[in-house]
Amino acid sequence: MKILVCISHVPDTTSKINFTDGDTKFDTNGVQFVINPNDEFGLTRAMWFKEKQGATVDVINVGGPETEPTLRKALAIGADTAIRVNTPATDGFAVAKQLANVVKDGGYDLIIAGRESIDYNGGMVPGMLAELLGANFVTNCISLEVDGTNAKAVREIDGGKETVSTTLPLVIGGQKGLVEESDLRIPNMRGIMQARQKPLSVVEPVDATKETTTVKFEKPEAKGAVKLISPDNLDELVNLLHNEAKVI
Repeated sequence: MKILVCISHVPDTTSKINFTDGDTKFDTNGVQFVINPNDEFGLTRAMWFKEKQGATVDVINVGGPETEPTLRKALAIGADTAIRVNTPATDGFAVAKQLANVVKDGGYDLIIAGRESIDYNGGMVPGMLAELLGANFVTNCISLEVDGTNAKAVREIDGGKETVSTTLPLVIGGQKGLVEESDLRIPNMRGIMQARQKPLSVVEPVDATKETTTVKFEKPEAKGAVKLISPDNLDELVNLLHNEAKVI
């Protein structure tokens, strides 16, 4: 089985976020970047298939040279090879188009992507990729088993879980639950050293139409001061909720 894991290069959630050019561009200065958490769950599941079923695992990212340390980390975790499509990730459709081109040439059986990336939270790429490939698709995936060309997946739905049976080729949108958090892997020194010798190929992009354009970014409004009301003064609490907060 040949697996491709899509890796998004995203800011660490502890980073302070700012914007430039009239709030139309993300300011990367001083920002720590990591593997998208949803992708990390998928990569760990791919490692299980590699170790238990002899699968080969490639990782891919659409982005500039600045994303290569993130790909190297994925190699250190255990992926066999890495691919970087040499173009900025401008929007979901353009990214899906670049990924589809690589998948078609690579003959992959299983494509594991994160349900969404934690930077823009679009949640569009896995579904569009499946459509472009004519492959089966399961999103919000929290369990995946593969037996030959048959697959069984469990996904979260409103109020519960759904188990589906399908066949390869398959695209999944993985998330927390695909593996246990305790199973996530931290690169060790041996993995880091090996990652330096593993191939990281750079491919040029195909033509892809950019379907969306960022108009402006806005930060959430700062939270107001908290007012503490004595539990014995319910009349004051009701007054504030009604006249100041205007929620009742």
